[in-house]
Amino acid sequence: MSAEQNKALVRRFFEVLEDEGDFEALDKMLAPDFISHNKRLPSQQPGREGFKWAIAELRAAYSNTKFLIEQQVAEGDLVVTRFTVRAIHDRREIMGVAPTSREVSYKAMIMHRISEGKVAEEWSLGTISPKLMRQRLEQEIRERERIEQELEVARRIQRASLPEEVPKLEGWEITPRYQPAREVGGDFYDFHLLSEGQLGLVVGDATGKGVPAALVTATTCGMLQAVSQAVGSSSPGEVLARVNETLLSRIPPNMFVTCFYAILEPNSASLIYANAGHDLPYLHRNNSTEEAEEMRATGMPLGLMPGMGYEEKETTLKAGEAALFYSDGIVEAHNPKGEMFGFPRLKALVAMYGEQGSLGERLLEELYSFTGGEGWEQEDDITLLTLRRSAARS
Repeated sequence: MSAEQNKALVRRFFEVLEDEGDFEALDKMLAPDFISHNKRLPSQQPGREGFKWAIAELRAAYSNTKFLIEQQVAEGDLVVTRFTVRAIHDRREIMGVAPTSREVSYKAMIMHRISEGKVAEEWSLGTISPKLMRQRLEQEIRERERIEQELEVARRIQRASLPEEVPKLEGWEITPRYQPAREVGGDFYDFHLLSEGQLGLVVGDATGKGVPAALVTATTCGMLQAVSQAVGSSSPGEVLARVNETLLSRIPPNMFVTCFYAILEPNSASLIYANAGHDLPYLHRNNSTEEAEEMRATGMPLGLMPGMGYEEKETTLKAGEAALFYSDGIVEAHNPKGEMFGFPRLKALVAMYGEQGSLGERLLEELYSFTGGEGWEQEDDITLLTLRRSAARS
């Protein structure tokens, strides 16, 4: 074949590449031992089947593909073509780049070797891979920006759900500590001023992360506040039961909320409590440094099943005694070796430092020491709420 015939064959080859349905014609134009020395796609194999696979992948991602030949040079059995390819990326992801429905344009130069009227070899140099890499980077940047915006919205929602002030009760010290992780979780705590001077104390955790968890947290906090004031009794179990029924139809089916709810009668120092699947709080009793006391009460998490009942328990805090309510962010923290902080460690520390007024601060110091300090990346929100009856005056 002459040089002009070879150039015409390559032009016909580009026309076949444009035709989305004509794989039979493409197959006929490729030599049986066709080799592509450059990959149109990273995972393309060098033979004719690998080349056909790459073309099929590109056709599946792009529509309206056009090859605009700008220059051709032929010598012997070699044809060099400089061209621009234009297409609309509107079908599916390619090389990690999501469809944009915009027209894209790539410049390329390809050399083909013609043998017995068929395309036998191909060498190419083009801009498609660098452009796709740049597009993927741009999309990743936009996705990160979107996630950061959502996280900031979640943080604002979560902060708005937390109480602005800590109630002041004569003879009592209430110390909350809330330390959010970068990835917003569903931790919350709250205080309810009830009738006859009683105080409701809440610590909870909604499953999930980000905006969904923040929205469920805000919803649950609002329900607890409204129901606790409507019930008009010292019954944390009844409050949790009513909130459970209401929450069932207002949160996604794959989410739920764990919650510990206690009602303090300041004058008698009575603490009535119920638990909806939350981690067990600890009590530090006077003259007890060996082991903290668990505040056990049974109950399913909120939003899982209808008709749930919640066991109520009651205890009394003597002067100097303290209760610690917390979220799982502290017990599930890991050190560089992958070891978990764990419940036994927390329980032992409550026994050790329970008499100190700065229990929450000491626990966080121990946590930082365990996790390695400044280099530690906090995995989940941490909430600590200490309720202490002031020591009797001598």
